[in-house]
Amino acid sequence: MSKKEDILSKFRKNIKQRFDMPDLTDIKGIKYPDTLKQFISMTQSVGGKVVEVKPGQDINALIKEIYPDAKEIASNLPEITIATRNPDTCGSPQALNGTDVGVIKGVFGVAENACVWIPQTMVEKAVCFISENLIILLDKTQIVDNMHEAYKRIEFNDYGYGSFISGPSKTADIAQVLVMGAQAARSATVLLI
Repeated sequence: MSKKEDILSKFRKNIKQRFDMPDLTDIKGIKYPDTLKQFISMTQSVGGKVVEVKPGQDINALIKEIYPDAKEIASNLPEITIATRNPDTCGSPQALNGTDVGVIKGVFGVAENACVWIPQTMVEKAVCFISENLIILLDKTQIVDNMHEAYKRIEFNDYGYGSFISGPSKTADIAQVLVMGAQAARSATVLLI
């Protein structure tokens, strides 16, 4: 018997009362009276920005207005005509280094924690993390209340990868000093379309 099995068998011998696993099929997460309002509030609370795109508004002009000094914009979305880099044709993740703004599309948002589900839809997913600033296009009708609902909606495509992104990257684990952009984008803006 291995050391691990020896330790586990000692634990099992000393368990006096056993309980069945809880039924997880009927868990109800938190519900909000206005999921869009909650999503916007949570996005702002985690350091992100939200801009509602008006009907007929030019998204490219809006991106230039939000980030007027951006020189390198990476996106593979056909509607983003101002992109100077394409993560499908750049050749390597390193080629995306120096990207001022990355523009990606989210499938749905989560009001509970401001997460947006981003499946990999580009060859180089590094654009989601290496960009100094991140813009996420999100259909405002595609916001769920909680992570229980979110997990039911996750689907993977041919790439088999996706992640939840919520606001800009930040950490305060060293001397409790908040550092923005520690592991990814310094700013994150959700454009609600």
